[in-house]
Amino acid sequence: MSDFVAKGADEKFCGECGSVVKAKAEICPKCGVRQRFASEGKSKTTAILFALFLGGVGGHKFYLGQTGQGIVYLVFFWTFIPAIIAFIEFIIYLTMSDEAFNAKYNNG
Repeated sequence: MSDFVAKGADEKFCGECGSVVKAKAEICPKCGVRQRFASEGKSKTTAILFALFLGGVGGHKFYLGQTGQGIVYLVFFWTFIPAIIAFIEFIIYLTMSDEAFNAKYNNG
């Protein structure tokens, strides 16, 4: 017999005991340990920092998976228009709730 356990598309493995739990579960029903979400998807803090420091060349766009927009930022970085837009996006990311950020950039 094998101990292999398959998980569904809406499930993940508990970081502590390894049992299958729902992807959005906050606590594992088997061991009671709170689940970590930081390693899943894009970090809001990282996106904010990329927009502030590398926004003029599209760093935040590449990080968020918007490669086409990132290339446009790279092509026009010399005009400083992408830097101005990136600063506005920095403020938007800064004021956006975690739930809204996750819904928009982490598919959930």
